[in-house]
This record gives sequence, C-alpha cells and structure tokens, in this order.
Amino acid sequence: MDLATLLGLIGALTAIVVSILIGGSATSFLNLPGLIIVLGGTLAVTLMKFPLAHTLGALGVATKAFVHKSERASDLIEQSVELATISRKDGLLGLEEVDVKNAFLRKGIQLVVDGHDPDLVERVLSKDIDLTIERNEEGIQIFRAIGDVAPAMGMIGTLIGLVQMMANMDDPKAIGPAMAVALLTTLYGSVIANAIALPIADKLNHRNREESTRRHLILESVRSIQKGMNPRVIEELLSTYLPSQQRFEPQEKAA
Repeated sequence: MDLATLLGLIGALTAIVVSILIGGSATSFLNLPGLIIVLGGTLAVTLMKFPLAHTLGALGVATKAFVHKSERASDLIEQSVELATISRKDGLLGLEEVDVKNAFLRKGIQLVVDGHDPDLVERVLSKDIDLTIERNEEGIQIFRAIGDVAPAMGMIGTLIGLVQMMANMDDPKAIGPAMAVALLTTLYGSVIANAIALPIADKLNHRNREESTRRHLILESVRSIQKGMNPRVIEELLSTYLPSQQRFEPQEKAA
C-alpha cells in the first residue's frame, strides 16, 4: 500500500469537506444537475477520446498509485550477482533450479536456460519492456484527459447555469438553482481534476519511470549473465542504476 497516495487523497478531500462544514451546510454543495454535467460529461468525453477497453483498463492501472510493491534496485543487483556466480560455477543450466522471485527476471533467465540466441533474448525482453511502458502510458493519458476534461465540463455547467439565470431574471425563485449550477459545476470540475485525476496521473508516471528503470536493469543483468561476465564486473555495471550514495551497497552486503 502506498501511504503517500492514500494520505494525500484523503488529506485533500478532508480539507475540502472540513472547509465546507465550517462555512455552513454541506447539503448546499450537493447539486444533482451539476454532478450530471461534470461526472456524466467527463465520462462521456473520455470515452470519446479512448477505446472502451482502454478506459476500463485505466481503473486497473490506477491501482498502482495506491497498491504497489516495487523491488529495490539493490536487491535485484544482489540476486543478479548471485545468479551470475551460480552460472559461472555450474553453467547456465545450473540456473534452472534457482528460485527467482521477480517475474521479469525469471522470464529472462528461463530464456537463457532454454538456450536461445542472445539477440532473441534481448529482443523478447526489450519488446516486453516497450509494451509494458506503453500500457502504463495509456492509463496515464486517460487520467490526464480526465484532468483536462473535468474543468472544461465544469465551465460548460457554469455557462448553462448563467444562461438559465439570465433567462429567469424575472423569477427570483429560479435564480438560486441556476446560480448553484453555475458555481458548483466549476467546483466539481476543479476537485476531480486537481485533487484526484491529475495527482493519480503524476504518481502513475512516477511508477512507470521506476518500473522502466528496474526492467532495464534486469535486461542488462540477463545480457551479462548470458555472456558469462564476472559477477563482480556485473555488480559494478548494474550499480550505475543506483543513486551515487548507494552504489557500493550490494558489495558491502556481499562482503
């Protein structure tokens, strides 16, 4: 569970709700026509922008913003060095009995153990990386689109409310509901965009970069193991994926 995302979302929504409650009745901020315009309009326009399957799939991608378990790069390097040591001692077939937890690393090692050509192994793993990043970027684009569309639908609701208000200036009872639509749709659109959709898009973008780095590290690891490189050389090579202050951590652990 990513506490930063959860606490940030809860904190933002709580701040909005508390400010509403302090200022008066919360029910005055509930407006069904405004919700229909913003929520319904945002969903409809998003469906126009993207295929249905991609839009629904974005909900699954969004879970990475809240539930995400990422292996540390230092742990991946440590396991890669261990695999390289076994390979140098027992040959590539010796890796077949090793329990590799990371699914992508396990896939790469299995390709190596099966005796595939290095170029084929690299093509398969590189394609996997590219497609994974592409799928993640689709989810990011959808949430960015929601962040763009929601305020626009809020503005449309505001214009509708103002038109209704101006058309009923001779009826004081009709002015209030029309003004509520005009103001609340802008509020709804801003909250959806700035407190939910855009922060989730930014967190997913961070996760995507992180996952890309980890997978490229693994690709480098598999390539080096297949070439039969010295484990210490592999450790030095892979340590470039770590921040400078952590680059010798795997060696210290191995010692």
